Amino acid sequence: MTTVTTRALLEWYAANARRLPWRSEPRDPYEVIVSEFMLQQTQVERVVGYFGVFVSRFPDLESLAAASEEEVLASWSGLGYYRRARMLHRLAKEVAAGSGELPRSAAELERLPGIGHYTAAAVASLAFGEVIPVLDGNVMRVGARVLAMDADPRAAEGHRRLLTWVLGLMEGAPPGEINEALMELGATVCTATDPGCAACPLATECRAKNEGRPEVYPPPRRRRASIALQWVAACCVDDDGQWLLRRIDEGPVLRGLWLPPLAELATDDDPCREAARLVPEMQLKSGEVVPAVRHTITHRRLSVIPIRFAVESLAPPSKGWRWVDPHHPEVPTSSLLAKLVGRCDDLEDCSG
Repeated sequence: MTTVTTRALLEWYAANARRLPWRSEPRDPYEVIVSEFMLQQTQVERVVGYFGVFVSRFPDLESLAAASEEEVLASWSGLGYYRRARMLHRLAKEVAAGSGELPRSAAELERLPGIGHYTAAAVASLAFGEVIPVLDGNVMRVGARVLAMDADPRAAEGHRRLLTWVLGLMEGAPPGEINEALMELGATVCTATDPGCAACPLATECRAKNEGRPEVYPPPRRRRASIALQWVAACCVDDDGQWLLRRIDEGPVLRGLWLPPLAELATDDDPCREAARLVPEMQLKSGEVVPAVRHTITHRRLSVIPIRFAVESLAPPSKGWRWVDPHHPEVPTSSLLAKLVGRCDDLEDCSG
């Protein structure tokens, strides 16, 4: 039997839930897992624009498993955090090589590539009805405020208290719907700043609201220190406007993506000289320094200086290089490419 609080939460969710493409009923486990991978570290509004294209190209685990990594990354291109796409591809291959179907419990799902406890709980509750809480940042914020909890919700004691609270809401109710309602509530009403307490279905029992200071919960989280780096990009452009890109096969970031050759700059390095070194066996005219672009990758804050070289469209130096139309690259790339192209195009417009 559901409690008054649970009924209020579910009624609010039924009336206010955003219409999202992966929320169609009955839930398709494959679409649930794709959406959960995409939603890791990415806003819902941004994922909506990619989800439909991806599942149209790869409508099930079998088709995803049969694709090449390059095809998968190309369909993911622009969404960022490409390790997610690689792990989803690995997961599809592993499932296709086994039973062909996703496991139904969080414990079994967690054994698959790229799935941690949070994603396993989300898929198991939403797709298969397992009674297991999903504690993402939104749910932790809602729970910390309802309970007026001073403990860090990510630490053991705070985590335990939140699990107990969510499990209580799930008694006699669909667990996936409870999880999703709490996530939706945190994303749209019980926001980090300026929470809309007047529209909250949990307001009457929310201790933080009754104290008149919901914004102080949960306590601030210590952030990872960011790192400022300067890079240079060798932007080789032929007479037809094609750009020479290189597939990045090394390093901790951007692996598997196609970009102009990149290198980190030391303080006393000459950008033009360093950029010229990045392009082997090619006759380069003098490089033109273009104003830097800003780009962020996790905790790295990058300032990337484009050096534009006008070159003849010669054969690419090797298999890992390719001439492409920079506005329609048709290879997996990063939004960094669009920034570099835009900055170089702006320079051409001004000089023209």
